[in-house]
Amino acid sequence: MKVRVSAIAIAILLIILVTTAYFLLSKGIESKNRSLILIPKTTNPHVEFWRVLNQGASTAAKEYNTEVKVIGTPSESDIDEQIKLVETLIAEKPKAIILAATDYNRLVPSAQKIINAGITLITVDSGLEGGMSASFIATDNYAAGRKAVETMKNYVQGPANYAIVSFVKTSKTQMDRENGVRDHLQQDPSVQILDTLYSNGSEEKAYEQTKELLAKHSDIRGIFGLNEVSTIGAARALKELDPERKIKLIGFDSSMNEIAFLEAGILQATVVQKPFNMGYLAVKTAIQASDGHKVSTTVDTGSEVITKDNMYTSENQKLLFPFVEK
Repeated sequence: MKVRVSAIAIAILLIILVTTAYFLLSKGIESKNRSLILIPKTTNPHVEFWRVLNQGASTAAKEYNTEVKVIGTPSESDIDEQIKLVETLIAEKPKAIILAATDYNRLVPSAQKIINAGITLITVDSGLEGGMSASFIATDNYAAGRKAVETMKNYVQGPANYAIVSFVKTSKTQMDRENGVRDHLQQDPSVQILDTLYSNGSEEKAYEQTKELLAKHSDIRGIFGLNEVSTIGAARALKELDPERKIKLIGFDSSMNEIAFLEAGILQATVVQKPFNMGYLAVKTAIQASDGHKVSTTVDTGSEVITKDNMYTSENQKLLFPFVEK
């Protein structure tokens, strides 16, 4: 009788072990096969920053044998649409969501839903209030704003009035860059800073805003463009209205248009980020975090100041002309 009971107990134990192993294995396979989703601020093909970042993500996906779906809104000012998109994509139960938040505060509830659904959340380029993601992959934008000011001092000395042309006011990226510029400029009591102009990610709006600015303030000596489209819009206005190149422009990011403005002397310098690295590291980190590995909460991908004088060095050429799939 005891032998029979023991045999039954062993059989039950074996069934439990096999069932558990099958469950864990199937879950592991399911998790391995689930794709990652990258939600950039915009899918606008004319913004080279995001094209290069997506290329970095694609390269990492191939290297780590996974799939990355890039899904976003046409404009980085479409905050409501990005919120709807995030909440829709949660239902797909991806392995991880890599999010470039268009708004520092308003995306927080949606981000919390990602976490509550058991999906790994990584933020890239622009973070969220409270630092809720497993890791934040980005430029140190406050430090980059400070670099922009230090660079401007090479071209403008003494008392001066400055303007800032930026993008989406509530983006964490914008907030940090603007604070970096303002805090560093305000260390000089002879400096005056005008109210920041926000283009909402529209080059045309940045162009029109800068033209109006120049018409109202003839004493401006320097302008800071805080991202690619803001810089290009401001440079277009300066090309038309400042033929003697008296007003100095320091921008951000790199594109063929910005390079042309550098060569023409309209743009004195641009603070270039490393979007390929951002995309690559975001995917790599998302895979590691979703597999249960410990990851750094913050990864600074760095930035470099590019001028007409140093743009032809081999290292800077790699930053200005990264490989981008058409």
